[in-house]
Amino acid sequence: MSTVLITNIGELTTNEPVGPSTGSGTQGAGAGPDGASPGTQGASSGARTLHDAAVLIDGDRIAWVGAAADAPAADGVVDAEGRAVIPGFVDSHSHLVFAGDRAAEFEARMAGQKYAAGGIRSTVAATRAASDDELRARLRGFLDEMLAQGTTTVEIKSGYGLSVADEQRLVRLAAEVTPEVTFLGAHVVPAEYADRPDAYVDLVTGPMLDACAPHAKWIDVFCETGAFTVPQSRRVLEAGIARGLAPRVHASQLGPGEGVRLAVELGAASVDHGTYLTDDDVAALAASDTVLTLLPGVEFSTRQPYPDARRLIDAGVTVAIACDTNPGSSFTSSMPFCIAIAVRDMGMTPAEAVWAATAGGARALRRDDVGVIVPGARADLVLLDAPTRIHLAYRPGVPLVHRVWKDGVAIG
Repeated sequence: MSTVLITNIGELTTNEPVGPSTGSGTQGAGAGPDGASPGTQGASSGARTLHDAAVLIDGDRIAWVGAAADAPAADGVVDAEGRAVIPGFVDSHSHLVFAGDRAAEFEARMAGQKYAAGGIRSTVAATRAASDDELRARLRGFLDEMLAQGTTTVEIKSGYGLSVADEQRLVRLAAEVTPEVTFLGAHVVPAEYADRPDAYVDLVTGPMLDACAPHAKWIDVFCETGAFTVPQSRRVLEAGIARGLAPRVHASQLGPGEGVRLAVELGAASVDHGTYLTDDDVAALAASDTVLTLLPGVEFSTRQPYPDARRLIDAGVTVAIACDTNPGSSFTSSMPFCIAIAVRDMGMTPAEAVWAATAGGARALRRDDVGVIVPGARADLVLLDAPTRIHLAYRPGVPLVHRVWKDGVAIG
């Protein structure tokens, strides 16, 4: 096993906690001469940013982090030439196993048609008709696309099968490429159960869960008007918990509801979307360990209002950013794009947005080995063609990822 030293790093974002929070709401922002921030959103400590730094990789792990002048010897050396290095992006919400295309639906929305969850059914039909090899090839294509843009950890949901056999194969295919697999049989009620939604919930919580649980880590539900009611969502989540799956929730995307508070009550790792949040929702999140995962690509694609991340951060809510890659409401796989939107339209600073897309995503997956550059963490890093992380928002749409290390292996 060889070691590699990345040295001459102009700005290194480690996301390493370094001190007590002052409640300022900053999320990994460098503020002092040592790069320590005055506080970290949703956390109890700041996050370190180093300059003129170096990182030692040993196999698939980070072995050492510090000043370039103090770096240990290594088998190989990479000169960053003053570029910035950040942790690999952690995309904690995606729907990558599907077939078909909904470009016409997007065009209709751009012409004024309102987004509704019912479009999911067209993707279900295409996915059911696709072979395993077709789905597998497309899935791997998306993963390559994400990796080239700096995403090194990804969560993948099912939800486009909606039958026992099809949901089982979607989680099985997802499990081939990531340990972060989510069973989302309760995405929408399929057409064949349109008049019998409770019977479909029986299927999801019974035979479908039995078939999918061995391949999944998480259970999710779309708790929303047009999808599943709060009582139905509770049944789904509690059944998954009883089978050893940890809960996640889609909620408050299309309007306010009780999904956020259900997620908090059941100890969900993350509640995702949060486009329409009440003051009670925000207070509940701030008092909990549940992460609020914002999905900027959705609002971009659906023309719904952007969530106010500043309100959330200032209230003490832990915020993550994810792409929600899917063919209907957010067909982007670019975390840099989502960071730029979060800064431009959601009230986040560049440092907060980068933290949300790395350490925040890790918290949404309850991981402490990714989203950070600290000794013992996985060697997942992104070398930017830029001197600072600010450029991810400052230069939107520009391919700034110079090189990626995934599990210590250099790509690009």
